[in-house]
Amino acid sequence: MFILLLALWIVFNGKFTWEIFIIGAILSGLVCFFLVKFAGYSFKKEFKAIKLIPDLLSYAGILLIEILKCNFAVIGITLFRPRGIKPVIVHFKTRIRSKVLKVILANSITLTPGTITASLHDDEFYVHCLDRAFAEGIESSVFVRRLERMEERL
Repeated sequence: MFILLLALWIVFNGKFTWEIFIIGAILSGLVCFFLVKFAGYSFKKEFKAIKLIPDLLSYAGILLIEILKCNFAVIGITLFRPRGIKPVIVHFKTRIRSKVLKVILANSITLTPGTITASLHDDEFYVHCLDRAFAEGIESSVFVRRLERMEERL
């Protein structure tokens, strides 16, 4: 966090001088101290989060691929069988315990065309699917498996 804040300070100043660097280091240190003391920030949590960066990047790639695949599926449904659409609401529970990872899962489902997370309460998801085909296997989708693996590494 300290390095990120210091880099942000230097970028926003637009130039690098030793005075800017020293003032930025002092202010970044004070902000880090404040976060540790009053906001519950911890350097151990930050190091754990840094270890997840490769997993998060691969998750983003998988999300993009799924968005593209579902785009083509929605296009096919709307063009070739608009009257045959059978929307459904799916209810499933997840084993993911982290609130952040649950929100990531809910947002990933919503970002994927043809599905919207209607409700997230504790470990229960309600998802509206444009067609029954989108609802099949949603509780054990690639998103759920990846996020469960990330939670194990935490």
